[in-house]
Amino acid sequence: MAITMEGVGSFMVMDKHRSFPSFIQQNKVSAFTAFLFPSLVNNKRNHQKMMKKPRTTTVAALIFYNPIVEAVAEKPVKLKITAEVTLRNCETEYWEKMLHFLDNTYPSQGGVVFQLVSTHIDPRIMQANLSSEATLKWSKSNKTEAKQVTYEVEFQVDSNFGIPGAITVINKYHKEFYLESVNIEGVIHFACNSWVQPDKIHPEKRIFFFNKAYLPCQTPLGLKEFRESELEQLRGDGKGVRKLSDRIYDYDVYNDLGNPDRGMEYSRPTLGGENCPYPRRCRTGRHPSNTDVSTESPVNEQTPMYVPRDEALDDSKTKAVAAGKLKGLLKNLIPTLRNASMNSYSIKDFSEINSLYKRRTPLGVQLPIENWSRLPLPSMLTKILQSIKEIYKFDPPNGISRNKLNPSIYGPQESSLKEEHISGYLNGMTVQQALEEKKLFILDYHDIYLPFLNRINALGERKAHATRKIFFLTPLGTLKPIAIELSLPPMDMNSPSRQVVTPPVDDTTYWLWQLAKAHVSSNDAGAHQLIHHWLRVHTCMEPFIIAAHRQLSVMHPVYKLLKPHMRDTLAINAQAREVLVNAKGIIECYFTPEKYCMEITQSAYRDWWRFDLEGLPADLIRRGLAEPDPTRKHGLRLLIEDYPYANDGLLIWSAIETLVRTYVNYYYPEASLVQYDTELQACYNEFINVGHADVSHADWWPKLSTPEDLTSFLTTILWIVTAQHAALNFGQYHYGGYIPVRPPYMRRLLPNQGNANFLADPQGHFLSSLPSLPETTYFMSVLDILSTHATDEQYIGGRKDLSAWGGDTEIIEAFYKFSMEIKKIEKEIERRNADPKLSNRCGPGIAPYELLVPSSGPGVTGRGVPNSISM
Repeated sequence: MAITMEGVGSFMVMDKHRSFPSFIQQNKVSAFTAFLFPSLVNNKRNHQKMMKKPRTTTVAALIFYNPIVEAVAEKPVKLKITAEVTLRNCETEYWEKMLHFLDNTYPSQGGVVFQLVSTHIDPRIMQANLSSEATLKWSKSNKTEAKQVTYEVEFQVDSNFGIPGAITVINKYHKEFYLESVNIEGVIHFACNSWVQPDKIHPEKRIFFFNKAYLPCQTPLGLKEFRESELEQLRGDGKGVRKLSDRIYDYDVYNDLGNPDRGMEYSRPTLGGENCPYPRRCRTGRHPSNTDVSTESPVNEQTPMYVPRDEALDDSKTKAVAAGKLKGLLKNLIPTLRNASMNSYSIKDFSEINSLYKRRTPLGVQLPIENWSRLPLPSMLTKILQSIKEIYKFDPPNGISRNKLNPSIYGPQESSLKEEHISGYLNGMTVQQALEEKKLFILDYHDIYLPFLNRINALGERKAHATRKIFFLTPLGTLKPIAIELSLPPMDMNSPSRQVVTPPVDDTTYWLWQLAKAHVSSNDAGAHQLIHHWLRVHTCMEPFIIAAHRQLSVMHPVYKLLKPHMRDTLAINAQAREVLVNAKGIIECYFTPEKYCMEITQSAYRDWWRFDLEGLPADLIRRGLAEPDPTRKHGLRLLIEDYPYANDGLLIWSAIETLVRTYVNYYYPEASLVQYDTELQACYNEFINVGHADVSHADWWPKLSTPEDLTSFLTTILWIVTAQHAALNFGQYHYGGYIPVRPPYMRRLLPNQGNANFLADPQGHFLSSLPSLPETTYFMSVLDILSTHATDEQYIGGRKDLSAWGGDTEIIEAFYKFSMEIKKIEKEIERRNADPKLSNRCGPGIAPYELLVPSSGPGVTGRGVPNSISM
């Protein structure tokens, strides 16, 4: 009789009588038990004299022996299996003392109960084989380390039990604990990495699966019911108020940014729906506001922001964020006190800005601290005070739509930029030649800002133009700015609503040019933060993460691929809604659109965002920076050959695509497997129809019918949450930390060239247009925090779960190849940054482009590509 066994990464058909010891045949002891308990087999041999050895004795053959095809043993042998349970070591000394007391005083009240679930079913009752329950006693720890504590538990199983495929856990204590892993006899590893709540709070058993990937149609019979049950728990019923201990993933509109209970100035429109299309966020289910039942109550100390319990930031990340806030407070303290004493907050001179930064050569290098004792006391105190002030200073930054606007409201769409404005800056080329040779580029924020300008400019100290800036591509491959157009909504026919500024010819036009560039940079800073960073990355990826948790089992190969790339995102987004993008939050306080910030993101989402154009090659083509060219590497021709973001990004994109294609083709060798994967299709449909419900009708959504479709989809997801987010986030301080170059908002409009006050003091006009000095230092502190890598950051190319991956050796090899490719990319980027031929990344005064260097240490490094949107 032949039997089918599931091997590691393959299927094998073997002859039973030639493949297994006669002891197993005669006594119906499972091959799994024989593998784990060789001594038991040896003891039996003494009594039963085994006569034959198996021809095939691979580990895969032994572990995945399927006893369901055997007749049920008349007298199954009871066997013991030992497991090592590892918990995160939180407050160990306190816990061990308290729980030792509970175990001894109330032995029947506590404990943690584990039970093994077989991949096989009992054919008599058609249910999964289960082990006996095993209770972990907190007072009996096996070993304790700095971050872990390990316990030993013992199960009893019948000899026809089969192979453990899952483990259930019930917590009978009154406090949660963090379960890291369960190892059975050193052979089968359950990577749990989850909080386990008391059963009085969550009566459902927690289910953890062996770290082996199965498509839904390949799920072992014993695990099918448990697989479905786990997903039902994660989906919830969509009702009720979420408790912090919940693990429920559900959707909601953005109705938690305002706080109308504090007054109408804190009221904000709900984003998501017919009138305000927007992606969906994770549902918190808090109580409605007292003022407006359509909005949720704001976050406060009594009702902190909910995220599913497993998505909460761990202690190290929470401490890192808190430390960043404290550092920002201290750096902001001295300038604020100094200016308060002078009763002046406006910037009077560039020296006030420059004094905010540490000197490039630290004081201690010039005057070692051991020499201070030789100085007179007054001089020594002066040096000490200078050193203290130096500590609290900032590090010097390294580097410094489809819908048309209504002409009757916003004026004609035609730009005021004319040929005569730019013809003198094209190195002898005509405008037509420059256009034909694709040497002219535009940074266009006209349509994004113009509909909001009247409201923005009525806010008081917020003054903005809608800008367009023209660049010429020089023979060196650098972009030279040659003209700027600044627009306002038309007030009347006699008042010009547009100004064009060209490079300076004297001191007065120099400052006019600097003001125009500052307004462009202010537009760019807002669009960068609100549209490219918050909307395209944080917001638009949140619905996918929710859908993946709701519809993909942890056993699903796509979930296993994505797991490290979804880390911390929901928690970071929740914190952003709490302190960054909320009414009167940091984003509103420090960026041009103020209370209209989120409405601008809503407008961009409605008119411009398309998932099918979010991958790097498609995005470069959309933005007019590349053309399709199948003869070139990556299938593109870059119009700016020395474009660091594109060149480095395409290396990472290609590496991701290669990994994903190998992965997808391994698990989906045929298109039918993609089409009939119920979990995958449910996840994708929910991502579109629920997560992006307001644009679900769009005809640009990609199909998901073939392995190539799936490869494209997953490559785009991984690109967005890794390299694209890194390029947008971790350079914010280095590229935006010098406020005169990149102000987050402006306080004065561009003056006319004949303005008397401007002519009298053009530099003073420029400085008074910038945010105040306390606002400058606070904003720099925010950028510093946002640009910081945590100490526990996990970077692209690294996975902590490979050692526990259950089988699939081809996939493990693919991950290792990917890791090596990422290391090669890092070396290539370092080589490029040292190449004097690349003028945009190497040369005097040019900072190397390091945003896509994959690795980084902790802190504000201006480099590093984490695995997920974790900041």
